[in-house]
Order: sequence, then structure tokens, then C-alpha cells
Amino acid sequence: MKNYVIAATAAITLALAAFGNWAFEGQWGWSSSINDPWGVAVAPGNNVYVADTDNHQIQYFTATGSFLGKWGSNGSANGQFKYPAHVTVSPGGNIYVADRDNHRIQYFTSTGSYLGAWGSYGTGNSQFEEPTGVAFAPSGNVYVVDGGNDRVQYFTATGSYLGKWGSYGSGNGQFKSPFGIAVAPTGNVYVTDVNNDRVQYFTATGSYLGQWGSSGSGNGQFHTAYGVAVAPDWNVYVVDTNLDRVQYFTSTGSYLGKWGSYGFGNGQFYEPKGLGFNVTGSRLYVADSGNGLIQYFNRTMMTVTPASLGRIKELFK
Repeated sequence: MKNYVIAATAAITLALAAFGNWAFEGQWGWSSSINDPWGVAVAPGNNVYVADTDNHQIQYFTATGSFLGKWGSNGSANGQFKYPAHVTVSPGGNIYVADRDNHRIQYFTSTGSYLGAWGSYGTGNSQFEEPTGVAFAPSGNVYVVDGGNDRVQYFTATGSYLGKWGSYGSGNGQFKSPFGIAVAPTGNVYVTDVNNDRVQYFTATGSYLGQWGSSGSGNGQFHTAYGVAVAPDWNVYVVDTNLDRVQYFTSTGSYLGKWGSYGFGNGQFYEPKGLGFNVTGSRLYVADSGNGLIQYFNRTMMTVTPASLGRIKELFK
């Protein structure tokens, strides 16, 4: 009997390993309700905010996907968007949106009431060319990926300019079309450097600390890495968009694991672009852009696939 139990446990473990030690928990969306979502973020109360990019709006849901509300439409007025690329939540629960084709950051209450905005098209301080990523630091400052200008800018929570770094190139601290940004509990800043197929990381004021990644399909390699998120345990998760997978690493870039492949099933993706954790880090949400879905995974929940159940039944015959 002992050997049967060990074999059954191994079968369950293999089922979990298919998702990089994360178990698939659920999904919601489809293109009828969410059209090419790029960004996803979780509020302190566990509501989930989605940058519904091609619908030019923000939608929000309960932790398991029940619809709560939405705001926005295609336009340039306050509260309107042109291809919102990413969304983040302040410690106080306000919602910040990288309004890409309006070249600005807008921010709102948790239910979508307009609070303010900053930015315009250009290359000066506080100007942007297609901002794609926005993230909060423990300090309360806001970091923005200024994608078309190949740089990062950072601000107070109300948009007062504080500093910037980056330029076009492949050297340390340079970028080629950066996209995603995340800030660790330490204050270090992680940026996906898309066309250099790498992740770079910096101090809170932009001093270069290190990098990892190269072009390819192997472990620790990328083919158009877009989204990045830092877990409460400081590990770094990256959406490897054109390889339809999530990879994760230590805070200094040592490879830990991966899951995902092209497809439409649970735990499969079609050009995912964003990801975000709940407050405890036990649940991870992925913006499965091409499938028009939000998928979510849980690393504390034991899930057994039907194939594993069948194997266990065979063991006990």
C-alpha cells in the first residue's frame, strides 16, 4: 500500500509540474467581452483590473472573474483611452492606466471616477511616446515605461516629475522598445527590454544592477518578453509573449521554472502580454491577450488532472 501512495503522490506532483508548480484555477473572458487584454493588476481587496486594450476601456472583476464594472471609451477626453496598455493599483486603491496612444498616464478611484492625468506627446521630461508600462514603488512613486523613447521616467503619485534613465541601444541601461515594468519590495525596478530579448533591473533611481536573457527558446531565453511582475517572495515572473509561456526567476535572474505553450486549453496561451499577483502572492493572473482571456493560477491549491486520476485508479486496482 505504501508504494501505491508514493506512486499516487508522484502522479499528482507531475500534474502540478506541468504548470511550473502552479495549478490552473480558472479563467474568464473570451473576445466577446474582453478584446486583446494587455495588462492586469490586483487591488488590495483582491478585485482584478484589466486593461481591455482593443475595447479602449478598463474592466474590473472579483478575484474569480465575476463582473463588477467598467469605464472608458475610444477618445482623448478625461476618462477615455486610446489603447490602454497597462494598469496598476496604488497602495490606497487608486487605479493608474498607461493610456498608450494618448501618450499620458490617467488615474481614477477604484470605481472609475476620474482623478487626474499627466503627459503629452514628445521627448521632454513628463512627455511620452506610447507609454506601455506603469508600476508603483513601495515609496509611493510611479514608474512609467516610455516605450517609444526607450526610457523609464518616474513621478510622484500625482505626476510631479522626479527623474528618468535610458536611451536607444543594447548596452547596460539602454533599451530597444521596453514594454513592461515592475518594482520589487526592495525598491529595485525590473524592465522587459523587448527587442533586446532581456530583462534589466535597476535601483529606484535608475542605477544599473544587472540583466538576464537572450534571443531563443531555451530556459531563460526570450522571444518578445512583454509583461513582468515581482512576487512577494521577490521572484520575478516574465511573460514570454511569442513563445506563449511564463518563465520565472530569482531576483537576480537565476532560472526557476516555466509553463505554457501555444493553444486554447487551460494553462495554454496565445500571445500573453501581462500578469499580476494578488497581495499574498498565492494567485497569479495572466492576460492571455490573443485568446481574449484572463487565466489565473494558484500555487497552494492541489489540482489533479483527469489523466492523473485515471493513473491513481489503476494503481489501486
